[in-house]
Amino acid sequence: MPTVPGSDQVSTQCCIAGGGPAGMMAGFLLARAGVDVVVLEKHGDFLRDFRGDTIHPSTLELMHELGLLDSFLKRPHQQLHQIGAQVGEFGVILGDFSHLPTVCKFVALMPQWDFLNFLDEAGRQFEGFHVRMETEATDLIEDGDQIRGILASAPGGRLEVRADLVIAADGRHSVLREKAGLEVEVLGAPIDVLWMRVSRKSGDPKQTLGRIDMGTFFVTLNRGDYWQCAYVIPKGGLDEVRSEGIEHFRGLIVKIAPFLADRVHEIQDWNDIKLLSVAVDRLRRWYRAGLLCIGDAAHAMSPVAGVGVNLAIQDAVAAANILAPAFRKGNIGADLLQEVQGRRMFPTRATQRLQILIQNRVLAPTLKSSTPIRSLPLVLKALNSWPVLRRIPARILGMGFRPEHVKTPVIEPRAARTTA
Repeated sequence: MPTVPGSDQVSTQCCIAGGGPAGMMAGFLLARAGVDVVVLEKHGDFLRDFRGDTIHPSTLELMHELGLLDSFLKRPHQQLHQIGAQVGEFGVILGDFSHLPTVCKFVALMPQWDFLNFLDEAGRQFEGFHVRMETEATDLIEDGDQIRGILASAPGGRLEVRADLVIAADGRHSVLREKAGLEVEVLGAPIDVLWMRVSRKSGDPKQTLGRIDMGTFFVTLNRGDYWQCAYVIPKGGLDEVRSEGIEHFRGLIVKIAPFLADRVHEIQDWNDIKLLSVAVDRLRRWYRAGLLCIGDAAHAMSPVAGVGVNLAIQDAVAAANILAPAFRKGNIGADLLQEVQGRRMFPTRATQRLQILIQNRVLAPTLKSSTPIRSLPLVLKALNSWPVLRRIPARILGMGFRPEHVKTPVIEPRAARTTA
């Protein structure tokens, strides 16, 4: 697409669309390595509820490698050392993180806006890090088969960002991947999720866990003074749930989590409930000349196990490791973009395969059965009987199938240069 007359114009080495975990981590790492980066975020701040809030040990390990872990953990968070479930009348520990070969042997539960604000603040010490809020990527600038930048809508009008490379990190409904004509492989999902919050009291159970029984799967995440709750429904089932009325829905919650009976009225109406329409898909090819997709823009994940944020961050680290040296040489070829996809395709496929297995073999049958669970499946009995087996799901959940490590160099921060 040609230049739009009257647009403000800026030039940079890398323009990133989307200020989520993938976009902000990629921007931070590239700027840290001396690359000039512009991150475009369509909202005015990062404060949006019911986004992925689990920071897994693999991501905490990255913060340690960056020298940021101590300051990061000063932000309000909860630590989850085990992951458990209440299956019928039976309590099960599904994973134990205490044996992971990482500095932090727990999952940190932290609001995503705190995580993104932290990356924003950390990035501002580098001169090449620029975040433009309220700036939404709307189209690509193309020159034949080559992507040359982004057209965006900004508070001052149209913005044209010319860049050596565009990174699309604008989520599962990515505008840029659609504009680029990249083919999406839809893998399907039999579930949707209703998110809501309910206050937490001192006498409540302390553990974050899922509750499964009588056709219901309900998750409570301990967020300190409130529970972030997820109620799983069959795909496209929202209208049926709503037709029963809000009072009936509150009753379903109390049935599976009786300790919430005295405050479930805090869910006043359907405006207090957010629908996550679950999608599992991935691009067959993540790139075009001058364009790379990462995170949900490359592969939308199910909320099962809450690994989407961490997989997106791993994409960003891999991309920065591979691309930062090329930016210094001024040559971002399609072969490098292919290398990023090749590096990250295996963990993406493996994670999605596992999520689909859980969706189809566990969640979907659970939602179709209204009978109480009288006994545990053999796999769960084994986890209860042999604690050593809990290390396997903890390893997969906590570290993923191919954990990345920071290999990018670091330039001298702005503050250090000023002091000197």
